[in-house]
Amino acid sequence: MMSTMRLSAAANTIARRLKPFGSSSKLPMTMASRSLSTAPKESLNDMQVVIDRYNPADTAANRLPNDALDRNALYETEETREMGGITASVHSNWTKQEIAEIYDLPFHELMYRASTVHRMYWDPSEVQQCTLLSIKTGGCTEDCSYCSQSTRHKTFVKPTPTMKVQEVLEAAARAKEAGSTRFCMGAAWRELGNKKNAFRHILEMVEGVNGMGLEVCCTLGMLTAEQAKQLKQAGLSAYNHNLDTSPEHYPNVITTRSYEDRLQTIANVRDAGIQVCCGGILGLGEEDNDRVGLLHVLATLPEHPESVPINALVSVEGTPLGEDDDIGKVDAFDMARMIATARVVMPRTLVRLSAGRMSFSEAEQFLMFQAGANSIFNGDKLLTTANPEFDADQAMFERFGFKGKPAHKGPLMAPSESSGQVHITHVTANEQQYA
Repeated sequence: MMSTMRLSAAANTIARRLKPFGSSSKLPMTMASRSLSTAPKESLNDMQVVIDRYNPADTAANRLPNDALDRNALYETEETREMGGITASVHSNWTKQEIAEIYDLPFHELMYRASTVHRMYWDPSEVQQCTLLSIKTGGCTEDCSYCSQSTRHKTFVKPTPTMKVQEVLEAAARAKEAGSTRFCMGAAWRELGNKKNAFRHILEMVEGVNGMGLEVCCTLGMLTAEQAKQLKQAGLSAYNHNLDTSPEHYPNVITTRSYEDRLQTIANVRDAGIQVCCGGILGLGEEDNDRVGLLHVLATLPEHPESVPINALVSVEGTPLGEDDDIGKVDAFDMARMIATARVVMPRTLVRLSAGRMSFSEAEQFLMFQAGANSIFNGDKLLTTANPEFDADQAMFERFGFKGKPAHKGPLMAPSESSGQVHITHVTANEQQYA
């Protein structure tokens, strides 16, 4: 129990940190008073689990700002957090060796470290739910060796035209009703390029989905800086552009688009003020060193991605990676190790359990949530491969005691932070790290 003197000092510290918020100071100050409360918390067993819909109990008192820049500003003087013998910090100067040492920890030690870090920065009961819709399937000219939509591979996927705007909006409405709060739209092409008519329709889709109160994400291949700005103006919340694997292994998987091309698109998205969603795929024939290499690239970007999807390869007959029995063997421990390492090196990033989830049991998925995953894709399909259905995910959430993160609302403050269990140290202005 904190002493009266310590409570007062903590209140002053929080007040100083929240002062720059100006007109929005009412929200952080409410958070500050809540963080010092010693009243007993309502038991999870006594709370109604709400999937998809805003929970009336989720007031501004326990939510951080929705804008990532505002959240980072809230913690701009923070250097480290410590709890349960584990110290963590948000910074972008990781060495590859440091990440490798975390990745190679004995599994039980890695899980403890990641789970503790997760609880220092997040409310572990809140999980973001996203739905991915393929608005343009097949016919892609790229040679990604895992992809069923490439024209270079003979698979079950048949090219289809871009969906009509109204069809997409109807699908978004169904996703919202079923539980999702972020709606992602994917198109199978190398880049937007000069697809002016298609781009105009996509902007209409973004505006329409955003108007429903859903967050909107797109994955449309390479983007120019101007295209990114127009998507931002239309209401795009996030843009997905995966790096897939390490820079060293990447040429073994894809030859039609360079690693630098992908990094440039990420930079264009970031400069436009859109959240970055960027991760990779396990099972591409990579070594552990490649998995570490991918995380090293992500963790040393000037700003960490707001979300990092971790995918397990869903091998498809007819693709190069679908014809090698020695490739694509990813188990729950591989996924949990990757998720846990991502959680430790990028503490404030949403880590998304993505493609391949259907191949894991609920117990195995729980292992991955314990490793630090706090976002999933749900719905019956991920582009062209199966995914658990909405009802099954809702039942799983109820079983685990999870609740969905509302759209356009910031994450819940970590209970360990609001209760004072986390020890936070600060730096002076000229010593600040990226946060």
